[in-house]
Amino acid sequence: MYTAKESEIKEPISFTGNTWVPVPYRITGKKTESKHLLTLTMEPAGEESIAPIAAGQFNMLYVFGVGEIPISVSSLDTPHPTLIHTIQQVGPASKAINSLDVGDTIGIRGPFGTVWPVGAADSKDVIIMAGGVGLCPLRPLIENVLSERDRFGEVNILYGSREPDRIIFHQDIIAWQSDPSINFHITVDHAFSHWRGNVGVVTQLIDKASFAPDNTVAFICGPEVMMRYGAYACMDSHVDERNIYLSMERNMKCAIGFCGHCQFGPHFVCKEGAVFPYSVVRSHLNIAEL
Repeated sequence: MYTAKESEIKEPISFTGNTWVPVPYRITGKKTESKHLLTLTMEPAGEESIAPIAAGQFNMLYVFGVGEIPISVSSLDTPHPTLIHTIQQVGPASKAINSLDVGDTIGIRGPFGTVWPVGAADSKDVIIMAGGVGLCPLRPLIENVLSERDRFGEVNILYGSREPDRIIFHQDIIAWQSDPSINFHITVDHAFSHWRGNVGVVTQLIDKASFAPDNTVAFICGPEVMMRYGAYACMDSHVDERNIYLSMERNMKCAIGFCGHCQFGPHFVCKEGAVFPYSVVRSHLNIAEL
């Protein structure tokens, strides 16, 4: 994996320091992952770019005349200033983004938010648990871990999809399945006759993982109920709750803690997250519609 260094970035690209103003980016690649889910590759349309983004952070993607939405970076396997985002069609802005073609222009503000604390897992076993499109924010973390595999003990990637047709990042999954240095397991909630793999929720895969509970860090992303029970599964396996991290998703409008749309209890996801230690948000995960 390529790791961008600021010293390697060449002119005429310059960073913008104004997070209110979208920077124009041009779509250079478009790939269908599953129904209503596309991965876009984007390059600056002019001489300005946003600053380098890290695993766990997000950008605000703006469709001119429609609106903007927060989207986590879904891969860092390209040199800066290239951006890769995977967008699910769930509303007007995401629908408009997914209708764009190669060559079209989009606005980018960012990067925002906290990062996956990969350094906390140095010399430790790792559990990476993803549910559905929660694999998108975790994919850059997986790239980081695998690019420096010797830094970690056992590496477990546990991925759950609602059904086989909704599995994403197929080439990555094939690579992870064939990589002897990691323990990769996949499951689906509902299976068809041609499916020969695990059936059930992703939290059940914890029994297939290999780790020393007192020396393990877990990273979890997916629907909130899945993350809550994913954390429970890790703690039932005696992983310390202080070593569990979640990525929360909230509807963000400003991304700088001004509008209040992303408030989660006393926290603002755009400024204090989206990556949180489980211990910080534990009590709020049990409150419906918070």
